[in-house]
Amino acid sequence: MKLTLAEPKYFKDSVSIISELVNEAKFKITANGIELVAMDPANVAMVVFKLLSSAFAEYELKNDVVLGINLINLKHVLRRAKPTDVMTLELENGKLHVQFRGNSIRRFSLPIIESEEKEQKVPELVFPVQIKTTSTVLNEAVEDVDVVAESVSFIAEPGVFVINAEGDLSKAKIEIKPSEETKIISDSDETLKARYSIEYLKKMINGSKLSENVTISLNKDYPLKLDYKIIDKLSLTFILAPRVENE
Repeated sequence: MKLTLAEPKYFKDSVSIISELVNEAKFKITANGIELVAMDPANVAMVVFKLLSSAFAEYELKNDVVLGINLINLKHVLRRAKPTDVMTLELENGKLHVQFRGNSIRRFSLPIIESEEKEQKVPELVFPVQIKTTSTVLNEAVEDVDVVAESVSFIAEPGVFVINAEGDLSKAKIEIKPSEETKIISDSDETLKARYSIEYLKKMINGSKLSENVTISLNKDYPLKLDYKIIDKLSLTFILAPRVENE
């Protein structure tokens, strides 16, 4: 296996974001690219990551590989990548070798671990509402509600997407209407509402480091899905379980 990436930020930033939710993970490396499906330890959030083979300058792979790795250790190594470096990943003698080639050649080796985590399957979810907007719109809304509460309600009403939070004394309400940067696609005339943890959302919206746009998929009292994509390169998807109303 020899995979060379001319723009290491795609892998570097993705691993950094994912490691906020998951400490250890199994990467599945196939002819299509690098894939990861993992749950956080509390089983509240799932992350689905794909870095397509078309994003690589060189992609040599004889057989599919499953790579168990400590993401914290990997994140620390990837932080050493400079923007102009070319990164190469190789598997040899039970270790993952990471090389950065720039003004100098720097090599790191990381142990492959036997992850006890069972293989995760992405659930089949149905969403009557999708909001396609810029990452900045969602980031600012989450930062706004973080000031007043620990949980937030996402509400899809006909023609408007509302983000609402209430603390003991304070309230915040953000209304997002269709515009040049925001599209609301709905198959429902109902008001759909679900509550989510702001703590988890703050980690997930770091997907904005990868993509300027995000797709928010909603249903009533149902998991939330956030999609960040770069065409022909990568996708990073988060699925977040709702908080029940009687909490």
